[in-house]
Amino acid sequence: MVLTVVLSPAWLTMGGSVLWAARTARLGRTVRARLLWGAALAIIGLGVMALCAWSTREDVHYDDFGSSMVLLAGIIGGAVLLLGLGPFLPWLAGTLGRRAVRLPLPLRLAIRDVAGHRARSAAWMAVTMCATAVGVAVTVMAVARAAQDRAEYEPRARPGTLLVEHFSPERAPAVRAAIQRQSPGVPVVQRDDPEGYVELGVPGLSPLDIDIVTEPYIGGPDLLRYLTGSPATPYRPDTAVVVTTRDVAYPELEIGFGPPEDSTTRTIPAVTARPADSRIEGVFIPGGVVRDLGLAVEPQFLIVDPAFHRTSVPEQERLGERLDGTATVYVERGFQPSTGWRAAVAIAALVAVGGAVAATGRRIGATRPQRVLLRTSAARARLFVACRAGFGAACGGLPGAVAGGIGGWLLAWPMTASSDWEPVPRPPFDIPWPAIAACVAALPILAAVIAAAIWAGRVSRPAAPAAPSRHPSPAA
Repeated sequence: MVLTVVLSPAWLTMGGSVLWAARTARLGRTVRARLLWGAALAIIGLGVMALCAWSTREDVHYDDFGSSMVLLAGIIGGAVLLLGLGPFLPWLAGTLGRRAVRLPLPLRLAIRDVAGHRARSAAWMAVTMCATAVGVAVTVMAVARAAQDRAEYEPRARPGTLLVEHFSPERAPAVRAAIQRQSPGVPVVQRDDPEGYVELGVPGLSPLDIDIVTEPYIGGPDLLRYLTGSPATPYRPDTAVVVTTRDVAYPELEIGFGPPEDSTTRTIPAVTARPADSRIEGVFIPGGVVRDLGLAVEPQFLIVDPAFHRTSVPEQERLGERLDGTATVYVERGFQPSTGWRAAVAIAALVAVGGAVAATGRRIGATRPQRVLLRTSAARARLFVACRAGFGAACGGLPGAVAGGIGGWLLAWPMTASSDWEPVPRPPFDIPWPAIAACVAALPILAAVIAAAIWAGRVSRPAAPAAPSRHPSPAA
């Protein structure tokens, strides 16, 4: 609901494109002033989107509200572009109608029929244009956003790991029992959380120069095995293990604890080990070391190592039902792109096809060439209806696809603007242009098939002449 209100200026502007196309077509002739105004508006809309893309081109920190307003301005600019293209649709249909001399008869009659009834067809062609532009732009922006999200994605655990969290310490035994009932014989690893402030550092280097470490991994030897993926990693109750892919040694580790303004520091020996997954780095501290500091620990995560068991989706759902309201179940399956945008694209495609079919929803047989075509065969009549719908879809869909492709690519820049202080560089936008072009090319074909199937039974054939009477009339 909020999104609809925020985007209402764009919806109203696209509605203006439909009205402007219809009013231009009702004049029955090309109005040069309207085409010039349309071209000016299209250039303004394109310029607004280009400015929005230019202002968010750098991989730096952007304010959330500011980047959202830039994106909204770009969307309104795209709507202004479509508004400017509205008067060109009846002009395009009329121009193609005058040049359709050497085409086959059904196609030539279909193009001339659409061009001759532009007052009715133009509005629906504008609907097709706007819907196609929205569908293409949403696809391009969604693919770009998914690529950025994939680059920014940081896994919480090794692939296939089951994490159970957000449970109270008192419920930890019950949660562990539920996991073991779900997966009998599978060991459950526990990661603890200290009650109090803990900061890690290396003598001479503070803070610890591992970028992604936010909190230590506190636990026993099973947790260390999970991090390194190797049971051969030495575990010592008084030694920390820096799990990293970097070729650097950390002989000692400083642990700061207590109140931040008056913390106490203690140095313990440390070794370095390779992680099982290069994206999961951290510092392992034996639980006994933390307890010796006078800090209490409590369970934070219960983990099922994927080396012993990979939790399937049905298993995750069943465990989630068992622990509903008690704990949260999460399985690391890597980056999962959002698919909600596909519903919006499907709706836009339905509107585009519906507009193309409605644009040519007249009965045939109104002109002499059409009546001649009807007398020839019903198959050629259906072909005429199909060509008429396909031509209307092409007149609206192709300009919409071009506008949507350009607009979507320009809006991809504000769409992928990051609010992080250390943003991840933008990856290349691998837009599936061939797939988008194939879908747009299929639009006239789909509209033609649907129109032929729907309107075949609504062909208005001329009435057959009455047979002469054998009996003279009384007047005779």
